[in-house]
Amino acid sequence: MTVIQNSTLINKPLSEVYQFLADMNNHEQLMPENIYNWTSTQDEARFTIKNMAKLALKISERIEDKELVSVPAEEAPFPITLRWKIDPDSDTVTKATFIIEAELNMMMKMMASGPLQKLVDFQVNRLKEVLG
Repeated sequence: MTVIQNSTLINKPLSEVYQFLADMNNHEQLMPENIYNWTSTQDEARFTIKNMAKLALKISERIEDKELVSVPAEEAPFPITLRWKIDPDSDTVTKATFIIEAELNMMMKMMASGPLQKLVDFQVNRLKEVLG
């Protein structure tokens, strides 16, 4: 299992960060430029990663003000779980951690680890910008 993650502090209360992340429609704002053909509902998002693959993700678990888990809604190139964990740092500051867990063979790990880490870093930074 390959685990890639990053965290940031956001100057918003925990419930506000959770409400934003709980709606997949908001996740388009967190995506890099190489994502296109985005369509979403509150529970599911479909998009294409330029020169890579089409993905459909659905929220599989919501733990109020704690965690959101997304998994592929259709067959993906490899088993993957995307997890947002949020914790209060104070009453007005929330720590948000984005974790990607992927089942990658050695070859896929060499090819995908860098882009996945970039995606995690980008989304964490965008979340801070968007909710700033």
